[in-house]
Parts: sequence; structure tokens; C-alpha cells
Amino acid sequence: MNLTPPAEYVRRSKAVTIPAMMDTSLRPTEYASRRARVLRALKRGVGIVFAGEGGSLHDRFRPDSSFVYLTGIRDEPGAAVLFDPTNPDPLRRCVLFLKPRNPEMEAWDGFRPPIDAALRKATGFTRIFRTLALPGFLTDALRRSKQACCLHKFAVYDAPASPDLAVFRRVAERVPGVGIVDMSNLLPSLRAVKSSAEQLLIRKAIDATHEGHRSLLAILRPGVNERDLHRALETGWNRKGASGPAYNPIVGGGVNSTVLHYHANDQELHDGDILCVDAAATLGGYAADITRTYPVSGKFSREQRRIYNIVLEAQLAAIQAVRPGAYLHQVDAAARAVIEKAGFGDAYIHGIGHHLGLDVHDATPDGPLRPGNVVTIEPGIYLQNEKIGVRIEDDILVTPSGRRNLSAAIPKAADEVEALIRSLRR
Repeated sequence: MNLTPPAEYVRRSKAVTIPAMMDTSLRPTEYASRRARVLRALKRGVGIVFAGEGGSLHDRFRPDSSFVYLTGIRDEPGAAVLFDPTNPDPLRRCVLFLKPRNPEMEAWDGFRPPIDAALRKATGFTRIFRTLALPGFLTDALRRSKQACCLHKFAVYDAPASPDLAVFRRVAERVPGVGIVDMSNLLPSLRAVKSSAEQLLIRKAIDATHEGHRSLLAILRPGVNERDLHRALETGWNRKGASGPAYNPIVGGGVNSTVLHYHANDQELHDGDILCVDAAATLGGYAADITRTYPVSGKFSREQRRIYNIVLEAQLAAIQAVRPGAYLHQVDAAARAVIEKAGFGDAYIHGIGHHLGLDVHDATPDGPLRPGNVVTIEPGIYLQNEKIGVRIEDDILVTPSGRRNLSAAIPKAADEVEALIRSLRR
């Protein structure tokens, strides 16, 4: 059997650009700094982070976000990073493993770069091997360390074990004396504090989202279909360089505005409807998450404005509660107190928000808010009988002295919203 790859395959694979597999929005040095922090935190323990396996033929591969956080690599199913702090060779204390190449599959799915100097420079890894070598590396590391540290989030008891725990159990059966410890809060804790470069990417995603909402408002009027507004959103944020939606957009008018996760986006809007738009872009791998509520006619009715202003007051109270040391349940309580006082406590059916970053519902560490966290603040009131659903959401950066509203440029006061609609309809 001839195992030599075809000459055309070799020529074309060498021409593959590294950015095809990597997110180049951040410098390799930032990823290297993240990996160094993990190594320090592990001390003598061994850790491994998997990218995840590939999807089906028609589904785009979505890697584990913690793997992306550590590597910037987005299109290498089956890849892994091994942390081996006690390795006597300093260059092998953090090693990248990639699946073997397959010329036949690459003809279908795209060519992958070879392991060479260009790949090592682009990824920042001085040592890269194929995954066939991973069992030997991992066994050797645990013989020295005797401590396996689980970095992946644990699964619930009736689901398959997390990938690193499953591997560590198999190795522990073959290497006597290996202990397994829980360090699953380490990566969420690191990911939750955004660097200045990450904050910039989130702000760019928010700016693109703002353009999407303006594009939607330019065509908002009675008789338009929700799907047309959905398309306008994406057209707007694509003009600003977004790579797509951060999540499935929610564009619900009338009674659909009261459905928390409404995704049909296919109904015609009517005069007097209120429209809840929970839709945002992703850019450079980082998500925005913005919700605004608009009057379809361009002007809120008296009752719509009353409900809207209660939600806005609740949101502003919650934003003021964001500070280092606060817990999200305390921030939620600030909003809930306003809504309950107004008599709509039962109509506020969800929590105040979540962390934001690589995922729209980003890694959430145990503990209070810290400077560098970015969280969403999104109270709402949902009244099905009245066909009024109001939610207002902003993305808030926790600063050393308090907070900064990253999405403050997107109008939300009732008068500002009405004025914006009038100006864009001209």
C-alpha cells in the first residue's frame, strides 16, 4: 500500500492559511498568557482541555469555548491541550494535540495545515503533536504528578462524564496512586474577567448590534412581518463586520412579545402592537446581548408607556447595584423590588441576567462580581392578556469603582425611542 500523500494534496495543504483554523482577533501572546495562568494555578496537577468532537456532515463544528479561550483555535475537532507543570522539559509543560490528517476527508471538509514552524508561530505552541501521542504523554505526566485536575464543567449524574474526568478515570486504572481533584471553577473564573482586548471586541459587537437595531427601526411600521425585521437586523450588523448573530434573534410583536424565547419571527405586526427585540451580534468571537422594546406605530400607548417605564426603572436600579463584591442575586433583588412595588412581581418570570463573553451565556464562576466581569441586566414584565411584553437589556462592565454601561449609546428612554423611530422613518 502506498502511504505517500498525493502531490496535489501536499501542495494544496501547504497553501492553507492558518487563520482558517484560528481566531486572529487576539494576539497569540494573549492566549499564551492565559495558558501560563492555568499552569500556575495547577501547581503540580495535570489538566487537559478538549475542543470536542466534530458535528454531523451538515452541522458546523462548535468547539468548547474554554478550548478557544486557551488557544484561539476554532476549527480543529478532536484537538486537546495538555497542561503538565512538572515536566522536566519546560517546552512540554503545555502541549497542543491535533488529530491526524486525512486526505480523503479534507477533500470534503477543507484542507488542514501541516505541523510546521508556521503553525507553531501562529498558535504560540512550541510543541504540537498528533492526538495519537496523547495517551503516552498523559500517562507519563500522571506518573510524575499523581494528581489529575478536572477543568471541564462536571456533568449531572445521569449524563456522560465530562471528557477529562472520563480520560483521567481510565488512566488512573493503569497508574496506581493517581488522585482526581475538582478544579472546574478555574477556567470560568479566568474567563469571567475580561482583558482590555476582550472588552474592545464586546464593544465592537455592541456597536454592530446598534447598527442592526437602527436598520430594523428604519422599516418598522404596521403591516411589516417579523421576518423582514429579522433580516434587517442581520443586514445592519453585517455592515459593521459582525460574523453573525450571537444567538437566535427574538423578534416578537403583540402577544409574541410576552414569550420569553419566541423564535418563529414570522407574524405580521399591527398598529398598536409592542415589539420586543432580543437580538445581538457576535464579532471577533465575542457576543453582545441586547434587548429593546419598540412601539410598532412609533408611539407607545399610555398603558404600554406605563409598563415600559416600570421596567426601565427596575433596570436602572439593577445597574446601580452592579459593583465589585455584589452577587447577581442581589442585583436581581434591586430590580425585583421595583417591579413588585408596582404590582407586577408575578409577571417578572426570569432572573436579572448572566455573564457575557465568548458565549452569550458565558462561563459563570462561583463568587461575587469582580472588575472585568461583563454581565447583562435584563428585567422584564410580560402580560399576555394585554399583549404587552417589555424587556430592556444592556451589557454592563464591572469596574473597580462600580460599573460602565457598554451599550449606553443604544436609546432606551421612552421619549428617546419614539424620537429615534421618527428620525429613521423619514
